[in-house]
Amino acid sequence: MILIALVTVYLIWGSTYLGIRLAIASIPPFFMAGTRYLVAGGAMFLFALLRGAKLPSAVQWRDALITGGCLLLVGNGGVTFAEQYVPSGTAALLVATVPVFLAIFAWASRLAPRPSTMVCLALLLGLFGVFVLSRPSMLSGASAATQHDWYVGIASLLVAAAVWAGGSLYSRSAARPASAIVGVGIQMICGGALLMLVSVSTGEAARFEWNRVTAESMIAWLYLVSFGAIIAFSAYIWLVRVCSPALVGTYAFVNPVVAVVLGWAIAGEQLDNRTISGAAIIVAAVVIIVLFSNRAKRVPVAPRDSQVTAGAGVGE
Repeated sequence: MILIALVTVYLIWGSTYLGIRLAIASIPPFFMAGTRYLVAGGAMFLFALLRGAKLPSAVQWRDALITGGCLLLVGNGGVTFAEQYVPSGTAALLVATVPVFLAIFAWASRLAPRPSTMVCLALLLGLFGVFVLSRPSMLSGASAATQHDWYVGIASLLVAAAVWAGGSLYSRSAARPASAIVGVGIQMICGGALLMLVSVSTGEAARFEWNRVTAESMIAWLYLVSFGAIIAFSAYIWLVRVCSPALVGTYAFVNPVVAVVLGWAIAGEQLDNRTISGAAIIVAAVVIIVLFSNRAKRVPVAPRDSQVTAGAGVGE
């Protein structure tokens, strides 16, 4: 089950970077992300209730709001916002800093022991692969406005990666319903509502016109709702609860490879020797982390909700 969940997150989330870029081509970013998670979360929540699941408590709603704010509002929302200024492949590469934040935060909060020497070396190797794949000269000759937008996008992605890592660790001990589907649904509902609040407050929703949405953007939005939100996020939240942070964080090294390949196959982006070399380095780093992260003893985290059994459920 862990292998299946990892592969699901690896492949689907790698493709969502391109999906986000296509969706926001004619849909405002926060409005796109907010409606995406409200629809996905509402569908899962309703499905669970129809199957007899209990309504969540106030504490569970509170923790869903906190987790949804970290993972969806700042994490996914930051990536969606940044892709207005940064190519989808570059966004995927910068999100590869998530394992570093996960390892540091988990160690600092005593949720996990200090990463082993091999895991630390593998993290550095993966970041070196990201460096090989990057294009530091792409801004040469660009206007001041273009450079400003670029750095805004870069900063948004790094903040999104850090807050995503913190929210992922918080979710491990958060109060959650006995029904995993309910837990997933309310987290998406909360995150989607926060994204829509930002969309309304910034004037996105008022400026949005349905008749300007292209078929390509709508197809991408549907893919993000079904595969990116419901299937892949469910696998991710479950992995966060049952695996070490270093192992969970390996998706951030694989996603850029998938994003680069899809950019080459679908969007016609260049696939040169440097890209292939960087991808190979990143995959090697993932293999090392997977092999060595499970050898370390993990500090157990007791759920704050007595109704939840250890390791229960699929995430979002």
